[in-house]
Amino acid sequence: MDSAVGDRVEGEGDQLTPLHPNYVKAVRLGTLLVALPLVVAALVLEFADLLPRGAFLVPVLLVALYLIVRVPLRRYHARGYQMGDDRLRVVRGLLFRSDTVVPFGRVQHIDVHQGPLERAYGLGTLVLHTAGNHNASVSLPGLGHGDAMAMREEIRAHVKRETL
Repeated sequence: MDSAVGDRVEGEGDQLTPLHPNYVKAVRLGTLLVALPLVVAALVLEFADLLPRGAFLVPVLLVALYLIVRVPLRRYHARGYQMGDDRLRVVRGLLFRSDTVVPFGRVQHIDVHQGPLERAYGLGTLVLHTAGNHNASVSLPGLGHGDAMAMREEIRAHVKRETL
């Protein structure tokens, strides 16, 4: 069963903020771009007449449709974040759940990344680089670009206050 982002997470009484809805569209388009060569290869094998009609194409199309339509929506619902006064909590994962809390006092620097698909959909990925080896960088994709920039500035201001 899918866990909605707004649901309460065990051990944590606070609700998570969902990602930007365009995240689903961007992930779908990215998945389509990855699946397209596989569909083309299945078409080539289909017309090579090695097996009966549909033996290559039908399974590839069914898997591609599932990956394009269903998986991005599940990924969207499996992710969320919570911005506190002194920390950022990032929850993600379908099979392997991860609930990461980054105290602002451990943040070394902050990046906002935008790939071509993110730029097309007005999204950005906030990346917090922290002191230490384990989980030294935590990324939060699927934010509206303006929200990612505002979060970066808010975290930066908090880190600056702590170092003074």
